[in-house]
Amino acid sequence: MTPNELFDTLDLNKNGVLSRLELHEAARRMGWHWREAPVFAVLDLFTIAKPMARDNFIAYMNQMIEDPRGPYGRVLLNAHPFLSSIVSKRTAISKEKKADVHEVNNKKYQAISNDKTCNDMDSLLKHRDNIGVANIYQKIIENMNIKPLEISSDDAALLIIDPQRSFTRGVWMKSIGSEAELEVKPIRFAFEKCAQFLNENFSLVETMFTRCPFPPCSYDWDDAFSGIIDAGQLYFIKPGNSVLFPDTNGFREWVEGLMDDGKKILVMAGCTLNSCIRKSSIDTQQYFKEGMLQVVVDLSLSGARAGSYMQSSLYGGLSAVESAVREMAGVGVRVAQCVQWI
Repeated sequence: MTPNELFDTLDLNKNGVLSRLELHEAARRMGWHWREAPVFAVLDLFTIAKPMARDNFIAYMNQMIEDPRGPYGRVLLNAHPFLSSIVSKRTAISKEKKADVHEVNNKKYQAISNDKTCNDMDSLLKHRDNIGVANIYQKIIENMNIKPLEISSDDAALLIIDPQRSFTRGVWMKSIGSEAELEVKPIRFAFEKCAQFLNENFSLVETMFTRCPFPPCSYDWDDAFSGIIDAGQLYFIKPGNSVLFPDTNGFREWVEGLMDDGKKILVMAGCTLNSCIRKSSIDTQQYFKEGMLQVVVDLSLSGARAGSYMQSSLYGGLSAVESAVREMAGVGVRVAQCVQWI
């Protein structure tokens, strides 16, 4: 099928432009799955701002076909102009207005920033029949002397890694097998805590997201973020464990913009703690070391499979989570029991 023929198939209402809704509906009708997921991710990103004209669609598809890196190559550079619009969020609230917002939302900040939030993961795991996991998680906190960390929203930004329904209700979860419901509980709870935080503080903390290329029905934001993440929210495509790949996804430029504006701390959260968060935090800390960026991982907003909290011979008797925490801390990533934003 040529790019022109594919456009005709995706353009359901035959008006000469491809909207995001049409893309999602047509992809489902065509049964797009893993093979088409990378192309779907790029087209989704490109149709956030406005519907895509036929000529642009054909040009983008040809770029993907001709580039050895396919969807993760130079075609993603076309997204940089509207990814740069993120900066407008950074400057939209003046310091005076921001002070007013802080005053109005003072109670909300107190709710987010107290010590109870730090213990929520432990309490949740016990409440949801993961007592063994909860006990091991608490031992990690105690043995490594992990504490809450106070951070100013003027000095930091938040990156939420892959808060997608694939991990809680879609293909990734289903690939686990019969224990899937139990295994994803810590991830679901981490997403719920991220959603709670955003619901109360989205306008005060600069926040960005990553997404893994998944089939259409698993690509959407997790249900916990319904009504919280705007339909026009931009994101970085992250096909592997590290947010630094591909180098065309705009992440580096975003961080450099943060640093140019005086923000020297990047907090990471989301899923999964022992893979994507671990790899992304380590790679980012090492890449921006000369720029004096401090990467922080907020454990209270991060989750992994339940089994990853259990001790294993694969990690020398540690759990995958504890091993990840130790590896992150070993290269200079700050691991916090919870981040208390002020």
